[in-house]
Amino acid sequence: MEINKVHDITGVITTEDIVEGRCVLLTTHPGYASDVTGRLTDEPGVKLPDTQAEAARATYALTWPVDNRTPPLTIPWVGPYIPWALRAGGFDQATNLPLTSQTVYMTYPGYQENMTIPSGNLAIGLNGVGSVFTIPSGQYVYSANLQIPGTRLRVCDTATDGADLAGRLVEHTLSGTALYQVERFNTNYSLTVGTL
Repeated sequence: MEINKVHDITGVITTEDIVEGRCVLLTTHPGYASDVTGRLTDEPGVKLPDTQAEAARATYALTWPVDNRTPPLTIPWVGPYIPWALRAGGFDQATNLPLTSQTVYMTYPGYQENMTIPSGNLAIGLNGVGSVFTIPSGQYVYSANLQIPGTRLRVCDTATDGADLAGRLVEHTLSGTALYQVERFNTNYSLTVGTL
């Protein structure tokens, strides 16, 4: 996902597995235990919309947080996080080995497209009237009108559109609330949208 212009950036925690580029709404804190920094106790939770009423409040586009650590990385992080460990995530600590049933990333997932942010992971919610961002192909429901700048978009919800479409943008027709509009349809099939 590409951030073109943003007016409000909020640190959040995912309360379910959510693909980057989906639109989400704020919800209660998921109650996760904190790491040593205390950062997991004061962030709001985010979730995909289940109903049209929730879709009307899904004003945050979700993206990965910036991470400057050197790979290899595991997500969710292998814990406990120990800041004095030889490598990020405490790979040199006996309690973290062996790494069975863990996916090890050689490239940070936030540098790739359409990657799922796991439940309980820190993320960034982009919000604010006039914000502009580009979502990759696969994170919106295509129709021919999406190639026309100014086309109004609504957020899909589980009850109306199905769980696999929840959080994706779709052309606003008769139902739902338009929260976004098309800025441009790009040659790589990504969609640049602005918030209303």
